[in-house]
Amino acid sequence: MYEYKFVKISVGAFSGSPKDDYQGIIHEHARQGWKLHQIFTPPFGAGGQAVSMELIFEKEVAND
Repeated sequence: MYEYKFVKISVGAFSGSPKDDYQGIIHEHARQGWKLHQIFTPPFGAGGQAVSMELIFEKEVAND
């Protein structure tokens, strides 16, 4: 069984670049035992450009 964590990161409207250090966020979560499962970028902005992205992490739940 797994648990999931979702971290939303805003993307600059003009630059198209993430506003936060997503690589640092991934490394920090990995140190805490989370595995990056997926990066999701839904198209919400003008022209279908993503205005945010979601990092989806998973961690196995210990069966006690």
